[in-house]
Amino acid sequence: MIDAPLALYQCTVPQDWLDYNGHMTESCYLLLVGNAADAFFRYVGIDEAYRAAGHSLYTAETHLHHLREASLGDRLGATLQVLDVGPKSLHLFHTMRDEATGEQVATAEQLLVHVDMPSGQVVPMPPDLHGRVTAIRAAHAVLPRPPAVGHVMGIRRPGGRRRPGDGGPGPNGPDAASEE
Repeated sequence: MIDAPLALYQCTVPQDWLDYNGHMTESCYLLLVGNAADAFFRYVGIDEAYRAAGHSLYTAETHLHHLREASLGDRLGATLQVLDVGPKSLHLFHTMRDEATGEQVATAEQLLVHVDMPSGQVVPMPPDLHGRVTAIRAAHAVLPRPPAVGHVMGIRRPGGRRRPGDGGPGPNGPDAASEE
């Protein structure tokens, strides 16, 4: 049986993760996501031997949402949901929570690609690896799609106006910063 979502990584916020404001520095939120992704890689068989054979998963894109501060000694847990699997790529969603309160601390959406390291080319996953991540995706299909998936970053302006010269869309969702 495959857990939905997977809970593969926990940590306690150490002193060297704190910034000048006394809470976890923003780069360590990304470090937490990277550590959780590494735990997932080991779970599916992407370990030192796999990488020594010349293949790995590389991060192509990460969207990180900082939701609340984490402080020294906070115990954080990360869950991971496999949103989609392609022949050469994975779409993941991480949720980091304060284990004492259950509150979300951060979320991260990632797109990863399977790479032949000597050539630097994106290549299909071997059938056994693809089968493992596809089975996890099937188990995670029962989970709701997190609201932050696909979130577009931007500044909402009154009336949906755009900046002069901006050819992009107007309002960028309910979580976008407002200039009203």
